[in-house]
Amino acid sequence: MEAPVSGASPDAGDDEARRRLDAYTYLSAPERLEHVAIMRVFCGTLLADLAVPDLMAKLREAGGPGAGLDADTLTARLEKLVQWGNLLRSSHTVKASSISEYQRSRSRYQLSKLGERVQRDADGVLAGADAAREVSNELLALVERGLRELAERVTVPGGIDPRDGLERVSTLFVQFTEFAESVRDFYAYLGQVLARYDLDSAEYQGFKELLLDYVEAITEDVAFRAPRISAALDTLWPHLPGLLARLDAHAQGLTGLSSPGDGRPETRVQRSRGREIADWEGLRGWFVDTDGDGSQVDQLRDATLRALQSLLANAKRMLRSATGEMSRRRDLLRLARWFDEAAPQDAHDIAVAAFGLYGARHLGIPPAADEVVPAATSWWTGPVVEVPVALRERGSRAQRGRMSSAEDHSEQKRRLREAARRQAAARAAAADELRSASGRFAEMRLTSAALGLLLELLATALGNAHLRRRAGTDGEQATGFDLDAAHGEDVELGIRLTVRRTVGARCVLRSTDGDLLLDDLELHIGRTSSDTADPAGTADTAGTADGEAGVSVS
Repeated sequence: MEAPVSGASPDAGDDEARRRLDAYTYLSAPERLEHVAIMRVFCGTLLADLAVPDLMAKLREAGGPGAGLDADTLTARLEKLVQWGNLLRSSHTVKASSISEYQRSRSRYQLSKLGERVQRDADGVLAGADAAREVSNELLALVERGLRELAERVTVPGGIDPRDGLERVSTLFVQFTEFAESVRDFYAYLGQVLARYDLDSAEYQGFKELLLDYVEAITEDVAFRAPRISAALDTLWPHLPGLLARLDAHAQGLTGLSSPGDGRPETRVQRSRGREIADWEGLRGWFVDTDGDGSQVDQLRDATLRALQSLLANAKRMLRSATGEMSRRRDLLRLARWFDEAAPQDAHDIAVAAFGLYGARHLGIPPAADEVVPAATSWWTGPVVEVPVALRERGSRAQRGRMSSAEDHSEQKRRLREAARRQAAARAAAADELRSASGRFAEMRLTSAALGLLLELLATALGNAHLRRRAGTDGEQATGFDLDAAHGEDVELGIRLTVRRTVGARCVLRSTDGDLLLDDLELHIGRTSSDTADPAGTADTAGTADGEAGVSVS
């Protein structure tokens, strides 16, 4: 897949990747066999646009899943392929001699480049994905000779002829690409085979000869030619930039499309193998360790060693199987045949007899008390009941091990007592501050704690007020709160607040949190009746009722 254009946003790159991956959707759709048949018809022609009648005729001629499609169904399949990006609508002018012919031929489709690439890869997978691909060792010898001759011609005075160099570079990379792909496919097939643990004697004998002869020959040939190829690349590497520049000057190919000019839009061009320095770096990295992760030659040697180890493991398994120590392959195959031929109920009985897989049993663990599960709830979707470890692993409800010691909470209790002590001291200080500020509220600024305590007492006093009926100004009875006896107190702090209503009075309380204005109210602060009046409080209580020590604030 080509990389996104430099400077494009990440979201644009994601959208482009998603659009290209949509071209694979038809291979997993329910109608994938019909889609593949349609795409094969388009891939069998070059630069051809087909209408629905033409495509129907070709499908019937080829036979297969698409032969029975009618015009409407085929049109729907084609529209889906256009939506996924595999096909394009043709822009060719339709020539028709009648209206009916125009209606049949007006919708014409042609193959997109992305759709052709995807279908070509899909056909390759369907044709021989599981086959063992031979490795062409002779291609590696041709690669070595081509590199050596190219290095000799590049280093002579005057350099190599551009036409000769272009032919050699193209041939060299075609040979190397074919060899590298064949090696990769063969070892993928080899790993798939060696992962099996059910090889019989005949299969094991065949793969043993394959590994000991064929794989060993490949590894030895690669190990023999890799140093020579590496030496040729070392000789060629300093002259490589000049060689590529001369090849580009001789044959630019489609590089003119990659740069906009004369009003042409920019087009991404995938150049031929060997025309970019990155292609040569990939060739060199196959034979030489350039990044510290090991070359492909080293990986090939390691893969061969792992294959031989897997072969030895299979040999050990077969020896144990012959003596009856380990393998139960024949018994398992017989059991599988019994399962395949048995009725559903008989299959359950066979599973119980073979594996001891009885039906689900209730363990007698009640669910949580606050969970009410209806009887119709499936066990699959119902809540999970926690099973103790002893019951789950050993089937025993008995407690095992020593009893854990009681947790020591003395430090937590000490912190809680200290916090309560600090809170009580802060409230006592706030009460002292209120008593000391009596008669001077307009002149002093209270702290947040003092104002909070005063508001707490005020809320208690207003909550203790009583409703009563009194005569209004017009002689009618009115209902209101009796604030003459409204009071709030805190016995622990020894502070008492009395609230009285006085028309026209204004009480202003200033604090660090802000100012509070109370209209038509007077606040009297004193000690509770149970406290012993101090001398300072007695001087303030002169003329007050009920022994209250307070000052009217207005």
